[in-house]
Amino acid sequence: MTAPLTPHDQHSPHDEPGEGRPPSHGQPSGDSGAPYPSGYPEHPGHASGHPEHPGHAEHAELSEHSEPGPELRAELVRASLVAIAVAVSGVLLGLLWLWLAPKVPLVSDGSAVYLKNSEGEDAVGADGVFTLLGLAFGAVSAIVVFLLFRHGGIALVVGLAIGGVLASVIAWRLGVWLGPTSDVVAHAKAAGKGVTFDGPLKLGAKGALLAWSVAAMVIHLVLTGLFGPRDPEPALPPAPTPEAR
Repeated sequence: MTAPLTPHDQHSPHDEPGEGRPPSHGQPSGDSGAPYPSGYPEHPGHASGHPEHPGHAEHAELSEHSEPGPELRAELVRASLVAIAVAVSGVLLGLLWLWLAPKVPLVSDGSAVYLKNSEGEDAVGADGVFTLLGLAFGAVSAIVVFLLFRHGGIALVVGLAIGGVLASVIAWRLGVWLGPTSDVVAHAKAAGKGVTFDGPLKLGAKGALLAWSVAAMVIHLVLTGLFGPRDPEPALPPAPTPEAR
């Protein structure tokens, strides 16, 4: 029978060679038994002392692509300037509409107001004049923008469309404001019984507000298709020589 092992003969789990004790005779001194001598596993990517984030490079690349380039910013600035300039020119359209639109003669008998010429088409004529002026202004603005920014893109067309709508609204409200008062009863009392006076300037067909924008977009697209810059054609491959055949 053998004697039981004493506590000094039992191996402790802390008696491994990598925990500060010298290695045993059968184990080389340069290779410790534990894979991480310090007791803590080394974090992958921390070998150089700096943490590595795999998504950092991807995030930086996405942020670079998400920011608009200088060409796009310049195009947006030009489109904004075009929209503002076209909208301001709506003041001229309003003045011309007020001047050229036919007047609607009204007359009062003391108790009611009537059209002096019941068969007249003066009210419809105001809508037609506004539409024709809008088409003309849209064509002129498209030609001017094309001559100034021949290399413009779709942003200029959008600027023309937005500016055309704003200009038409400004022209409509300005013409109504500067024209005869919309209070027909008060105007009739001021004019007197049996006296002809001009009715208020109205725009019955609200679709005329889109005439400027439609004309501007169509004319600009046509000019770009006919006289716009062309992309360089790809070079043709050289013809094969008889030796290659």
